[in-house]
Amino acid sequence: MPKSAASWGRYAQTLLDFVVEAEALRRSRNRTVVTTTHSVLVRYIGSMGSIRSVCVFCGSRVGRDSGHRALARHFGEILANAKVRLVYGGGSIGLMGVLADAVLAAGGQVTGVIPDFLDRIEVGHRTLTDLAVVGSMHERKAVMFEQSGAFVVLPGGLGTLDETIEIITWRQLGLHDKPILLVNHEGYWDPLVALLDHTVTEGFAGENTRRLFGVVNTVRDVLPALAAEGKAATAAAPAQVL
Repeated sequence: MPKSAASWGRYAQTLLDFVVEAEALRRSRNRTVVTTTHSVLVRYIGSMGSIRSVCVFCGSRVGRDSGHRALARHFGEILANAKVRLVYGGGSIGLMGVLADAVLAAGGQVTGVIPDFLDRIEVGHRTLTDLAVVGSMHERKAVMFEQSGAFVVLPGGLGTLDETIEIITWRQLGLHDKPILLVNHEGYWDPLVALLDHTVTEGFAGENTRRLFGVVNTVRDVLPALAAEGKAATAAAPAQVL
């Protein structure tokens, strides 16, 4: 969280600008690039061909299942071969490091974004194409959002959950319409999907909540799923799901 009144003020102003621009976009119904003083990008994704960067949320640990490490490595190779830039949290450890190393080893491009206080804890990756060291977790999320055309979630812990729920919520509020995919490797995200379904059953979320994100079982399915969602999105504007 911001540690000072000044930090809170900057964060609040960034969110305010973001909401104002999103509302202007909705009113104009012009689904093109909108630029703010903070260079916040709200972009409609028309096809997979326009998605040149993907933000990946994943763990700063590798987990108990060695399959998670293989999953991250395979997805890194897929991104590099497809010439899709990886945007991620900038760490060199855990699945984050495995993923970034795989992209780089296959000749791909990687942008890392890490807060200065986590640069030491997560050991910021020093051989990335680009590494941005920012002042807070909030800035990290904002920069990753700006730099990405879609979001993919691999296995992870509390930080991954935080990032995932926030980006889904932003889509629910109409602040963006970028695709979001959970990679449900060996059923890892089954409990999360069940919880979100439970919020709908109990009347705390809309019936169309599941339209805010997709679920695939393997990383091989990610890029085809993003392409399919992009094609479907060209036929109709996204529904307001509140």
